[in-house]
Amino acid sequence: MTAAVPPARARVGTIHITSLTEAEVAAHVSRAWARGRGGTIVTANVDIVRAAARDPLLTALVERAELVVADGMPVVWAGRLAGVPIPERVTGSSLVHSLSERAAADGRSVYLLGGDPGVPEAAAAALVARYATLRIAGTHSPPYGFDGDPAARGDAVGRVAAAGPDLVLVGLGFPKQERLIEELRAEVPAAWYLGCGAGIPMAAGQFSRAPRALQSVGGEWLHRLALEPRRLARRYLREDAPFAVALLARALLSRFRRS
Repeated sequence: MTAAVPPARARVGTIHITSLTEAEVAAHVSRAWARGRGGTIVTANVDIVRAAARDPLLTALVERAELVVADGMPVVWAGRLAGVPIPERVTGSSLVHSLSERAAADGRSVYLLGGDPGVPEAAAAALVARYATLRIAGTHSPPYGFDGDPAARGDAVGRVAAAGPDLVLVGLGFPKQERLIEELRAEVPAAWYLGCGAGIPMAAGQFSRAPRALQSVGGEWLHRLALEPRRLARRYLREDAPFAVALLARALLSRFRRS
């Protein structure tokens, strides 16, 4: 049997983006489940690429994931300028649904970790309503600041380990969710983990996605900014937007030099 060819990867900033569609990510996870292998998916948006570029420890944290997909059109564009055909944007909020759908089809179970009290339960109910055969292994809404409390962190990890899920959706924001995922993987190594940011409250209906037309041109951040201007204005306008412009400029310059 011919070994599967690993997907191409594009260097964007200090990390490498995997060239996969959303459907290919779900298929990859399904095949890994069948072989008893777990893994981690990082959905790298501009904010994550920027944070990694400023901190080698965060670069290493992202690079340890099995799959790092482009959650943001500037990341897609930068990958393409680097010479790798990144096929599409793959968001955490979309993967919440596509991976849950695949889990339901494969008879796998899902654990939801993150969100305000009641939100992961509401998201679980919404996912089961959409994918009737989906098994929910458990839900947990850890208290704010739990990551700084060893007992609270141990409680969160212990709950997941006791549930033994096949897929864990972790919506705590970067890099908190990725750091916790590394602890979870040590306890449940055969599971797959998705750091999905706001994907759990979105699945619960707490937030809405931007219209598809706006998503396709890289404008979903404008939609999120309109929903949460006080929380996101500084990050999006003063930090992420200038970094995205510089990221694309460097990628374009690098392509011209190669030519």
